[in-house]
Parts: sequence; structure tokens; C-alpha cells
Amino acid sequence: MRRIVIIDAPSNLGLRPPAEGTVPGCYKLAGALREQRLLRRLGAHEGGVVVPPRYDRGGWREGDGVFNAAAIAAYTRKLADRVEHHVRAGDFPVVLGGDCSVQLGASLALRRLGRYGLAVIDGSADFRHPGNSERVGAAGGEELALGTGRGQRDLTDLEGLRPYLRDEDVRVLGIRDYDRERAELTELGIPNLTVGEIREQGPGETGDAVARGLGTPATEGFWVHLDADVLDPSVMPAVDSPDPGGLLPGELVPLLRPLVGSERCVGFNLTVYDPDLDPDGSCAALLADLLEAVFARPGMRLRVPRR
Repeated sequence: MRRIVIIDAPSNLGLRPPAEGTVPGCYKLAGALREQRLLRRLGAHEGGVVVPPRYDRGGWREGDGVFNAAAIAAYTRKLADRVEHHVRAGDFPVVLGGDCSVQLGASLALRRLGRYGLAVIDGSADFRHPGNSERVGAAGGEELALGTGRGQRDLTDLEGLRPYLRDEDVRVLGIRDYDRERAELTELGIPNLTVGEIREQGPGETGDAVARGLGTPATEGFWVHLDADVLDPSVMPAVDSPDPGGLLPGELVPLLRPLVGSERCVGFNLTVYDPDLDPDGSCAALLADLLEAVFARPGMRLRVPRR
């Protein structure tokens, strides 16, 4: 059995400030999950912290491209080094973000090693790029576009490895039924399923099918990216974009289990939960319960969070 290794990636570089003079609180995600005794509950090993640069947008203005781009590029390389080390060692890295831009670190690490796929479990596709929007700026809403080679070169072509992901090796799951970027994903041949379609097919059946699809011999494996905003805000309000119509915990667990349980899955990350929006810690407790249920050992009694 592979060792689960927890790595903290507390970067908030890819999100807009929630208010003037403040910074996004998602950099506290890892600390909040550790307070829930996540290492012990997953039987995980310590992978340390990859410390990000300071959040400082300087004189950035709309139209200037991605803010914090140089800092994100530097951090992506640094996080990629850590992820690559553990994947090469045969470990299973669990990366605790941070905003969604930390996913670029995993994609770059795996691109160094070969051709890998990505299962995106997210309330939105994060596919904003200069070809479809005039408001490019926050990498946390653009990481899938950047990872597939769309956007400014200082983020899409690190180490000359553009693209880190091929369109056909990506699966997008859990977007809202009204997601505006869905038509473009479909046109590009990037398979995607909305919350409604997952419910219709069944979350467990969907997870099984996606795991099989990403098991193609064309790739050497795949990574799973989970954004907490895939959950409905009735159970997960502590995110920067709490859009209605999301999955419930009892649906997310069976969707995720076949993916992270696949022999082809090489790692996992969690992003965007913001402890500043969770004063009583109930959302952190829910996420810890959810991850414990997802990573439960075979034969272990499965306790699915119902909140």
C-alpha cells in the first residue's frame, strides 16, 4: 500500500482580495484541516510545508494579465519539486491548498515525468483565458486553462513543457448546470459532467466510469483536484464563490472513492476552503470527515458526513 503524504501548499496568490486591504484566507486551509487531526485520521506521513511568496498585487490593474504571475510561476516550480519527489518515491501526495492555482504545481510535476491526466472536481471549470474573457487576472479561476496551455506564456510554458495537460486527458466533474464555460469544454472535446448529470448517472457509477476512462494506456496515471466549492453552500459556505446547486457530502464521497482508490491515481489536492469564513470550524470538520471517508481503508466502516 502506498504511503499517504500530506503536503501543505498555503498559497493564496491566485485569488482576488475579498476586500480592499485584505488577502484571501484560503492560505489557512491546511492549518484548519490539521487541527482536525487529519494526518492521524488518514494514517498519513508528514510531507512538510511549501512556503509561498508574499501576496502582493503591486500596481496591477484590469487588463494587465494574471496578477502575482511571477510569484505563482516561482511557487509552481517549488511545489512541483516536492510533488515530483514523492511521486517518484511511490508515495501518494495529498496537497492541502491554498487556492486552485496550486494545482499547477502538481500538473508541472507530472508533466516532468510523462503524460498524466487530471480529474477536476469543481463547482466551476476554471477555464477563463484571454480567448473567452476580458477579465483574466485571478489564476485560481484560470488554472485549467493555464494547465492546458491557454494564457500567458510565463505560466503556461514553465520549463518549456507546455501544455502540462492534454485536453483529452482531462475530466471535469461537478460544475453547475448553468456553467458558462461548459460549451467551450464540450467543443474542445474535454469531457464534463454537471451536478445534475452526476446525480442522474449516480455518483459512484460516475466515479467508476471516470477512473476507467483515465486508466487508458495513453497516460501513465492521473491526479485528482478537489475544489471545496463543488459542495453546495448549504453545507460548505466557507468558499470565495458559494454558488447554489452543488453536490452534497453523501454524493461527493462515492464520486471520489473510485478515483483516489484507483491504482492509476498518483495524488490529490484540496483547495479554496477559507477558515476566515468558518468561525466555528464546522466546515473544516466536515471536510476532514469527508476526506477520512474517501480515503478509508478497504473493509473499514465508511462514515459518510451527512451535513
